[in-house]
Amino acid sequence: MNSALQCLAHTPPIVEYFLQDYSEDINRDNPLGMCGELAIAFGDLLKKLWSSGRNAVAPRSFKTKLARFAPQFSGYNQHDSQELLAFLLDGLHEDLNKVKRKPYIELKDFDSRPDDEVAEELWNYHKARNDSVIVNVCQGQYKSTLVCPVCGKISITFDPFMYLSVPLPSTLTRQMTVTVFYCDGSRLPMPYTVTVPKHGSCRDLITALGTACCLAVDESLLLAEVYDHKIFRYFENPLDSLSVIKDDDHIVAYRLSQIPKGSGKAKLEILHGGQERDVVESVRGKDVKLFGTPLVTYVNTEPLSGTDIDAVISGFLSPLLKVHASSNIHNGNDNGHLADATAEETSGSSSSPDTEIDDASDRELSFRIFLTDDRGLNFKPLETESSVSPGTVTRVLVEWNESEHEKYDSSYLSDLPVVHKSSFSAKKTRQEAISLFSCLEAFLAEEPLGPDDMWFCPSCKEHRQANKKLDLWKLPDILVFHLKRFTYSRYLKNKIDTLVNFPIHDLDLSKYVKNENGQSYLYELYAVSNHYGGLGGGHYTAYAKLIDDEKWYHFDDSHVSSVNESEIKSSAAYVLFYRRVKRETEAQTAAELPSDMD
Repeated sequence: MNSALQCLAHTPPIVEYFLQDYSEDINRDNPLGMCGELAIAFGDLLKKLWSSGRNAVAPRSFKTKLARFAPQFSGYNQHDSQELLAFLLDGLHEDLNKVKRKPYIELKDFDSRPDDEVAEELWNYHKARNDSVIVNVCQGQYKSTLVCPVCGKISITFDPFMYLSVPLPSTLTRQMTVTVFYCDGSRLPMPYTVTVPKHGSCRDLITALGTACCLAVDESLLLAEVYDHKIFRYFENPLDSLSVIKDDDHIVAYRLSQIPKGSGKAKLEILHGGQERDVVESVRGKDVKLFGTPLVTYVNTEPLSGTDIDAVISGFLSPLLKVHASSNIHNGNDNGHLADATAEETSGSSSSPDTEIDDASDRELSFRIFLTDDRGLNFKPLETESSVSPGTVTRVLVEWNESEHEKYDSSYLSDLPVVHKSSFSAKKTRQEAISLFSCLEAFLAEEPLGPDDMWFCPSCKEHRQANKKLDLWKLPDILVFHLKRFTYSRYLKNKIDTLVNFPIHDLDLSKYVKNENGQSYLYELYAVSNHYGGLGGGHYTAYAKLIDDEKWYHFDDSHVSSVNESEIKSSAAYVLFYRRVKRETEAQTAAELPSDMD
C-alpha cells in the first residue's frame, strides 16, 4: 500500500487536485462508487503527507476505509501494489465522477468511417458518462482490431485504458525440442530446438520445425507424443494449443511426402521389442519389452504383404546401419549413411513398398515382424505372403535379437530428448536486460485469442479464435506501465527478475501512436513501485521524484532517504509512472488560447 500510495502522492496533477477544494465533485449517489468516502479518505491522507513537518504518517484511517470497500486488502498480509493501484484509481474515479446521471447513448454504425472520426466519437461517448480528474489525467485510448481466421471479417473498436500491463518478452515464447524422423530413410533422426509462441498452436510448431529442417513444399510433418515406447497421441489439428505439451514430454515429428486429401492412406506404426524373451513365447504379449521410438509412415489402403511391410521397415532403419571400415572406405562417407546403391540393395524403397515384390517374395524377411492390436497384447507373426488390410492405424512389432543390434545402431531410437530441459545453473539476475520498448512491442503484437476467449464473428455467426491486434491511439498526461513479472499457469507460478531497461528521460512514444494529431508523446519518469523477493513473500518500496527540487527519494515503509538517479533502474522495478512533457509550442498555444478567444 505504501509503495502505491507514494507513487500517487508524487503525481503532480493528482496532488494539486486533492490539495484544493474538491467537495463539489464528490458523487455520493454513484452505485459504482463508495459514497465519496474513499476519495475523502485519500484526500485527507494527501493533506497530511504534504503538510509541514517531518513526522511519518500512519495511514490507519485510509486503510480502514480501503478494507471496508475492498475486503481483499484487509489484514496485514502482502498484496500486489498494482492490484491496489488499479482498485484505487477506479474507486477514486467513481467517487469523483461529475456525471451524476449517466445518459444512454446508442452507438452508430462505424463501418467504412475514418478511424479518427470513430475514435473521437467513442471518446466523447466515454467522457459523457465518465468525467473525473482520474479520467482526465490517467486514461488513454487504444485501437483494438479483430480478424476472423475463416471469413476475414474485420472488427475495430476503440476502448479506454487506465494503465498498460505489458508482458516481458521472455514470457511470450518457449523453446521446444522435437526429434524429426525421416520416413524415406534419407537421414538419421535429428532433434531440432525451435522457439514458438508460448500460447501458440501446433501450426506454429510445425512452421518453425519446417523452417529449421528445410522442409520441402511437397513434404509435411506429422507430430506425435511418445510415451512408454508407444504413440500416446497425434497432434493433427493445427489449431490445437501448445499448452497441452509439457516440458518433460517426448515429442517427435515424422517427415512425410505430402499426402493428398482423400488419397486413401493409412498410418503404419512400427514398434520395437527387445530380445529378452521371444515374442512367440510370451503370454498374450505381456512379457514383450518395448524399447526405443515408434516409427510412423503412411501406406496405401490396399492389402500389404509381409514383404511390403519389411521393405518399409528396412527403409526407415537404413540410416542406422553400422558402417564397417571396408564400406567406409568404399563409399567415402563418415556420418553413418550408406551410398544410395548400398541402401537400395539392403532395404528397398519406403515410399514404394510394392516395388519388385515378385522378385523378393521368395526370400526370407529381414526382420521378425508381428501384427499387433492397439493395446499391444496380441501378436500375429507375419510371413512374406501374409496379407494385411490397413485400417486407420496399423501396428506392427519388430523383434530385435542380437543380430539386429549388431547390424543397426539402436541408440538413435532410444535417445529421445524431452521438449525442454530446465537449467538452474544460471541465476535469474544474470539474464540479459530487455528494453521497455520491446515490452511495449510485445503488448502491441498481433496474436490469436486463447481457446477460452473466442470471438463471436458477426459474419460467420460462430465463435472463432480470431487474431487480435492492439494499437495506441490516445495517450494520457500520466502514463502508467505495469510490468507483468508474475506469471501464473495451472502447473507453475513464477516471478521474472529480468532487468527491464526503461528510460528516465525522453521516453518518446510518438511512433507507437496511430492517431496522427500532431501532438508529441514525450514522457519523463517520476515514480517507480519496486518489488523485491519471490511470490510467497517479498517487500515493496518506491522511488519518487520531488518535482519542485528535481531530486529522487527512496520510500521504504516509514523510512525516507535521498537516492541518486543512477540507482533508480533495477530488476525490482514493477510499476513505472511517467508524466507527459509538453513541447514549448504546445504550452505556448495553451497559454495563448484564452486571449485568442477574447
